[in-house]
Amino acid sequence: MSEKIFKTYELDVSGFKSEAKFTDEAVNEIFLPFLKTLTNLHGQLGRKVVAYLVAPPAVGKSTVAQFLEKLSKEHMELSTIKALSMDGFHFSSSYMDAHFAVVDGSTIPMKYIKGAPETFDVDALQNKIREVKIEEADWPIYDRNIHDVVPDAISVESDVILIEGNYLLLNNPKWTNIRILADYSVFIKADPEMLKKRLIDRKVRGGKTQGEAEHFYETSDKKNVELVLNNSAEADETWILQADGDYIKEEK
Repeated sequence: MSEKIFKTYELDVSGFKSEAKFTDEAVNEIFLPFLKTLTNLHGQLGRKVVAYLVAPPAVGKSTVAQFLEKLSKEHMELSTIKALSMDGFHFSSSYMDAHFAVVDGSTIPMKYIKGAPETFDVDALQNKIREVKIEEADWPIYDRNIHDVVPDAISVESDVILIEGNYLLLNNPKWTNIRILADYSVFIKADPEMLKKRLIDRKVRGGKTQGEAEHFYETSDKKNVELVLNNSAEADETWILQADGDYIKEEK
């Protein structure tokens, strides 16, 4: 078997310059056909299209979404997409500092489970998705420099909108009205042990000790990974992130 060749691409992800690596096979056999599907869907529906890119934490959704936006701009036959994140609908840090959540029967400060479904303003997200489907609108972001939400940070004008996030397909009554707003969806699967390592490494790079990072994973990240992998509705397409960082498409 020949060795896989990854190409490196320069991207801007959440305000940070970064590099992404993808194989030509992933680009030509998965990403471009997906963008072609969205282009065709836009033509068929005759209105704005909203698609979801859903995956558990640490898969690299933001990177993939930004790469898909970049790719759409480089092919004239494709509709240009706008990649957005649901992370802008976190409750603000001040809100989470002042509110609590019930987890496993215990009431704890909401800030301790930041990133869990309870820490998102689902009603605001639903209303905004409905708005961008019919008109130009502003979209909030989560700024990782200040670790807080910035309202109305991005102007959304594109006819094809790709929203990435963990919980957009969640099988949960509170999230049902979010799930049904998608015109098309992709779910990315990944091995939980690989995600565990990625999440712990991410926290260590962010300044936590190995022990602190492992504790946070066991008490917070692990639950979110399992929730997304085990309790998301079926998407129109499923991609699989492999251990080497390549993607394959799951055949139905």
